[in-house]
Amino acid sequence: MDDQAQAPTAGPVPTPASTGSGLGGLATRLPPHVWFGVSAIFHYLGPAFAVLLFPHVGVLGMAWLRIATAALIFAPLTRPWRSFARADPPTRLLLLAFGVCLAVMNCSFYLALDRLPISLVAAIEFVGTIGVALVGLRSARNLVALAVAVTGTLLLIDVKWSSDPVGLFWAFLNGALFVGYIVLGHRVARTGAGDGIAGLGAAMAVAFIVVLPIGFTDALPAFFSPPLLIAAIGVGICSSVIPYICDQLAMSRLPRSSFALMLSLLPVTATLIGVIVLRQIPSLRDCLGIALVVAGVAFHRPAATD
Repeated sequence: MDDQAQAPTAGPVPTPASTGSGLGGLATRLPPHVWFGVSAIFHYLGPAFAVLLFPHVGVLGMAWLRIATAALIFAPLTRPWRSFARADPPTRLLLLAFGVCLAVMNCSFYLALDRLPISLVAAIEFVGTIGVALVGLRSARNLVALAVAVTGTLLLIDVKWSSDPVGLFWAFLNGALFVGYIVLGHRVARTGAGDGIAGLGAAMAVAFIVVLPIGFTDALPAFFSPPLLIAAIGVGICSSVIPYICDQLAMSRLPRSSFALMLSLLPVTATLIGVIVLRQIPSLRDCLGIALVVAGVAFHRPAATD
């Protein structure tokens, strides 16, 4: 069975005509790998900025500001209330589940990041994506590609275990929910690029409702400091607007297992950002890891029915 056949078909997610036609056309003109590349870059830029704001607004306050920013940006563009009003019951349930997943995943990610090195959090997060990639493998070629990419990722991630049980709990919860993000996000994206963005906007509205009572108090200092508020909005755009939109545009054309395999490129983008932004020159081990990941992704071929 292929990835799409494994999940029941959800009803269409209504979207404004301008959103559907514009993003749908743009998604088909550019290769899905381009959208994934943009997402991968911002996947690490956002957390890098967020960590700097933890002392000022707290961990959950930062999660609140990130999700609130995304929800407010998506609201006028995707009109989530219309998506829920016109969707059938299975689609509404899908959007609710996607929204809850986004909310808890973002909170657990920041709670883990506050206690553990980002390399360990990333490694735990990557474990789940391997399972998703394995589900869709139907050829020896793709199995080899996955093995090569995983080897390269392990070389890139300097994993040091931790004795912090609370931090590990949040890291493993984030890893599990990241798998949920891939599965649920791919189902939303199956309705098409434009409709997938509309579904993402509706899910982000749900996520905002979920976190509303959780981090609002911690986030209050940002409303009395314009520079802090602008920085928090920037984190929200970098972390939950640009990458999530690009993920939907990539998911609408990539099989779920292929998308999961490409997530092994995330440590590569992290290394490249370190070179460009932080002037951190990679070691020979890092360069070998990058080469293996790129080779594994390039060697992979999506199945026609995947």
